[in-house]
Amino acid sequence: MPDLLRSLYTRRLRREVMAGPLPRHVGLIMDGNRRWARQMGMANPSLGHKAGAEHVEEVLSWCEVLGIKHITVFVCSTENLQRRDDTEVTYLMRLIEQVVTDRLTRPDARWQVHLAGMTDALPDCTARALKEAVEVTRTCTTGAHVTLAVGYGGRQEVVDAMRDLMYARAEAGASLTEVADALTVDDIAPHLYTAGQPDPDLVIRTSGEQRLSNFLLWQSAYSELYFCEAYWPAFREVDFLRAVRSFAARQRRYGG
Repeated sequence: MPDLLRSLYTRRLRREVMAGPLPRHVGLIMDGNRRWARQMGMANPSLGHKAGAEHVEEVLSWCEVLGIKHITVFVCSTENLQRRDDTEVTYLMRLIEQVVTDRLTRPDARWQVHLAGMTDALPDCTARALKEAVEVTRTCTTGAHVTLAVGYGGRQEVVDAMRDLMYARAEAGASLTEVADALTVDDIAPHLYTAGQPDPDLVIRTSGEQRLSNFLLWQSAYSELYFCEAYWPAFREVDFLRAVRSFAARQRRYGG
């Protein structure tokens, strides 16, 4: 499609999407960075991570235009840290530090940064850069929130939430039996990494893979899922708008 026609189509689609119901919170599984790099003929597939990380800022700008105020980006899983070779993991950590510092940690930042994941499992310099981003953007007044899931695993999050809950109840004098007897679903949410954030209405995964890969397992219980064929670095605004349009056309049943 020629650039002019693509631009006109994107603008028309954007108007259509803005006229319908919008998700309050979107989760993004940015998959396919290395495959994109190979497709582009790059000798080092890890360069796809660089293109993908830099693309996050552009995607946030699309959300800003639509007025979507909550975004969670799956940057790096616990499995990535354990299974990828040391060279790739080191490159990815340095890249996260650079992008967070240069793109998100600014006095005029338009997105308040939050973290989800096991920061203790990250290199000290990476954890420090992420925590600094949280502090610097804490006073952001736009009402827009971006959560970076780094060193994140959904199952581990539930385990950590249960552990924190039991410690808190024990400190209050409750026995294990009393905790078990009184436990409800609503007791868990305040102890999740994402406490205080709404659950995602829409989860988008790029690269054509159709699975959650341990991403927001508790929070996405009633999320609408959208799978896009494009690799993350090639994920266009029109792809994003189509995902949101698909969300608007669905009848949400919340378990029904």
